[in-house]
Amino acid sequence: MLYDIWTVFWRDWLVLKRRMPRFILSRMVAPMLYLVAFGWGLGRSIQVIGGSYIDFLVPGILALNSMNISFNSVTPVHAERIYHKSLEEYLVAPICPYSVVIGKVLAAVLRGLISSSIIVVLAWLFGAHFIITPLFLLVLILNCVIFAEIGFFAAMTIASFEEMGQVNTYILLPMSFLCGTFFSTGTLPDAVRWFIELLPLTHTSYLLRGISSGADIALSSVLVLVFYSLLCFFFSSRVFLRLSK
Repeated sequence: MLYDIWTVFWRDWLVLKRRMPRFILSRMVAPMLYLVAFGWGLGRSIQVIGGSYIDFLVPGILALNSMNISFNSVTPVHAERIYHKSLEEYLVAPICPYSVVIGKVLAAVLRGLISSSIIVVLAWLFGAHFIITPLFLLVLILNCVIFAEIGFFAAMTIASFEEMGQVNTYILLPMSFLCGTFFSTGTLPDAVRWFIELLPLTHTSYLLRGISSGADIALSSVLVLVFYSLLCFFFSSRVFLRLSK
């Protein structure tokens, strides 16, 4: 099974390696805009307890970016299933169906981590101060895994390219702005805050921000991310197994 996972992962790695320069350049645009607009521009007029606003902002950008990159890295599977009909190559290959899911998710995680490392370098160049620890990396990986699995599930169930775009509009976009990425959820109304704090990106934002600043964190949030990763793997694997029958 490990060899099967490596085979699926290696195929996506070869595609990424050929496009690496374009991938890196394209991943630099949005973080630089966020850092300039919110860090240097708006951030100079915002006071944050315990540091500057750019120090508060960078963990949120990492959470937001890893979510978007991981999700969108798996969505081409939708085109393979609906338009190119190349997903059948995996279905007829003598490999375990779980290997396809895990291999695709790991390839998306790799893209998310590469993109996140670009943000870390840019943030340091912009003067941000934060700490990276093994737990910080674990939280970042879990966030990539969760949204890669959500992307895989969407790619396996949604019938058209337009509907895939609606997932970004109705799910990812609201989380991008409300899940503690640019401001604390403590300013939201209680009912809204209760719902927002159920979402995985909120826990990722709080964990990355707390770890990077050296503050105390709730380990229960790590367990929440682990739970989401297992739950999303169950549903994404189940829908692929159903397709392979």
